[in-house]
Amino acid sequence: MEQIDEAARSILERTGIRIDSAEAHGYLKRFGCTTDEATRLVKIPSPLSREVIVKMKQDYRRPDRPERMSVRYSHVRFRPAEYRVHPDFTVSTGGFCCFLHDLSGCRRPANRDDVLRSINMVNHLDEINYTGLPVSDQSVLAEHRPVAMAAELAKWTRKLGGVETFSAADARWIYEIGQVVAGSAQEYRRNPVLVGYAETRSPLCFDKNMVEIFLEYVKLGVPQTVDTMAAGGTTAPVTAAGILALAAAETLAAVVLGYAVREDAIVAMDIIPSYGDMHTGMFKYSGGDRCNLLMARVQLLAEYYGCPTGVHGGKTDGCFYNEQVGAEKMSSMLLLVLSGAVGIGTVGHLENAVTFSPVQLVIDNEMARYVRRSIRSPLDVDKQTLALDLIHSVGPGGNYLAEAHTAEHFRKELYLTPLFSVRPWDEAQNKPQEFDQTRKAHQVAAELWQKPLEPVLSEVQIREIDRIVHRATQG
Repeated sequence: MEQIDEAARSILERTGIRIDSAEAHGYLKRFGCTTDEATRLVKIPSPLSREVIVKMKQDYRRPDRPERMSVRYSHVRFRPAEYRVHPDFTVSTGGFCCFLHDLSGCRRPANRDDVLRSINMVNHLDEINYTGLPVSDQSVLAEHRPVAMAAELAKWTRKLGGVETFSAADARWIYEIGQVVAGSAQEYRRNPVLVGYAETRSPLCFDKNMVEIFLEYVKLGVPQTVDTMAAGGTTAPVTAAGILALAAAETLAAVVLGYAVREDAIVAMDIIPSYGDMHTGMFKYSGGDRCNLLMARVQLLAEYYGCPTGVHGGKTDGCFYNEQVGAEKMSSMLLLVLSGAVGIGTVGHLENAVTFSPVQLVIDNEMARYVRRSIRSPLDVDKQTLALDLIHSVGPGGNYLAEAHTAEHFRKELYLTPLFSVRPWDEAQNKPQEFDQTRKAHQVAAELWQKPLEPVLSEVQIREIDRIVHRATQG
């Protein structure tokens, strides 16, 4: 990890990063960086980036920071968290998907009804802690979509996750909506909701639009992490260490910029690395190779840089309900939680997070429960759980099925699932439809694929949000 950090800081000092913003260049030049107006190249001295890392770590102990914030695919912590397995990991959905794989099996552009129905599903699935927009209404003009969709999310769920922002103007409007939801500016600072984000573009580019979004949030005092999706073999070196070094440089540059704007900025590092598929060049959202890379990323950020965050988990590159999807989603949930991730997401996706599936969301919800039960600890060891009197009573060759102790404890001890069955061969063969997990998940999804009955906000809040959306879309 030290070598990766040294390499990242060397990249910023020797090669630099292209930042397409004159305003950002002004901040960085005053902060001690070298800037080139013609090439937009910024070089950050290694001692300066080291000082910024130290400050970032120290700021995690500031009492005025929010404890956590949901953003993008999971949640980010802005207070210290021990590097360990977190049984209370959170699960997020969202993704702003363009396409829906609906209950009839058709893949089509999503509409407003789909937005509301997907939110209603999340409200009823107990393992899903946060949600952005699982799908976005494709009938809304793209330039209006982030604000309009954030407003719908705010009205219909309390599991508020991160949202999309396509411009700095989006950030300002959504910031206003967030304060309406929170109830006051003070409460919003304590618990930021509906926060958008910026990303760098590998290799070593921070595009104008993304820089402007980041600057807007920092100036507003809203916490920010800038992630990078470097892909080995296409937009980064193909080796894991090279991917992490390049990506660490990109996200560290954003942290430097944040502190250049405000000394009290609430910023942290974030990395979402992967590989480019050598058959197609596509960014891989899952696979054994990516799981290994993401596990290293979790440790690097949480243990070395002191930035505990959630991570891509429950992801797949598959397009259908099949063995590939099951293997990729389960491995990217379990392994990343075991590596210390504080959250995973976004679930419910097929096809590289382009398509949302209600049926898959039900399955993913059950997989998350499976993972949570698998890592439960510690074991309860006391007089009741040791059951010595019962063991002596039943004796050799006895049976515990009819004992009161079994009836009292089995619901807590066993993973009881409506989807995954334990049946003998003959029964499974004779009644295949009854034990088909996809069919069961489809039935649950169909029950939940309804519009929400009532909004979660007051009429006054809804009217104020509608006024904000009107100003944003008519301006």
